[in-house]
Amino acid sequence: MRISRIPPLKGEESVIEDYQLVREKVQKYKGKKGATIPVLQSIQEVFGFLPSGILKSASADLGLPLSDMYGVATFYAQFRFSPVGKHIIKVCHGTACHVQNANAITDALEEVLDIRDGETTPDGLFTLESVACLGCCSLAPVMMIGNNTYGKLTASSCAKVIRDIRSNENN
Repeated sequence: MRISRIPPLKGEESVIEDYQLVREKVQKYKGKKGATIPVLQSIQEVFGFLPSGILKSASADLGLPLSDMYGVATFYAQFRFSPVGKHIIKVCHGTACHVQNANAITDALEEVLDIRDGETTPDGLFTLESVACLGCCSLAPVMMIGNNTYGKLTASSCAKVIRDIRSNENN
């Protein structure tokens, strides 16, 4: 599923205006147990991350302490507190990939993208993440970009994937 992201929020007026995009989804969980995760997922689906102003508004709407919402959001790795790129690159660093030199893949991606692990390119196109395991050990070393898996990688083959995606984005 491709998520259409909106730009990061600025100012209190923008928070109120942008909260309207998720308000209906949030209110359907009001008074229900176990609402926190679905609400956080709904917010992140719209914005691509969890903006603090939106979390405050959702917390007030649900009658949940903001600290509880942050507690859940920080516990689960699926939630983000800053915008991410259109393409999230996950490089496996599990045992099989590590043995097959996943570090060289990450190093090559950092070089071609000119960012460090965990960062997003200035153009907002790519975010680079190291992950514990992608479950594709027979393809080691492996990376995923969106729903696409790339295996048996080398430094040059992963750089070519990035160049191809950039080229397609510019067309």
